[in-house]
Amino acid sequence: MPQASKPNFEAAKKILTAYLENKGLRKTPERFAILEEIYTREDHFDVDELYISMKNKRYRVSRATVYNTLDVLVDCDLVTKHQFGKNLAQFEKSYGNKQHDHLICTDCHKVMEFCDPRIQSIQNMVGEMLNFSVMHHSLIFYGNCNKENCQNRTEAPRETAVYEDR
Repeated sequence: MPQASKPNFEAAKKILTAYLENKGLRKTPERFAILEEIYTREDHFDVDELYISMKNKRYRVSRATVYNTLDVLVDCDLVTKHQFGKNLAQFEKSYGNKQHDHLICTDCHKVMEFCDPRIQSIQNMVGEMLNFSVMHHSLIFYGNCNKENCQNRTEAPRETAVYEDR
């Protein structure tokens, strides 16, 4: 099993503890186990993937606990929730992650990350020009990955139409 990045996980644990105390919520072992499971991951995931992963590792958590804990973790900014154009929400850890944006393949639904410092520069410039404090942004490009042997593709590749002049 991959290890959670120790410094990031320990800091996230402290943030969660303070948040739960501040909101008067219980500090259950399940909440901290879910946090640790998330912080061992390097990918985007949905609720069912997280639930199944935890069940496979013999954690005793219900699907409802996973849902409720994800809501708490999103609320305290330890996890980011995404809607990548599907009805299915996807999540990723956010504490200690560098700013990045996303590419979504509309054929295979793979989520790829990229980072370009020019985007941060544009965000800063727009904020200054419009006297606006940008807290965060979301940039998503949708397209096709163009990989011939894409393992994630769920449908046959589109064929390019050939037209002849007559």
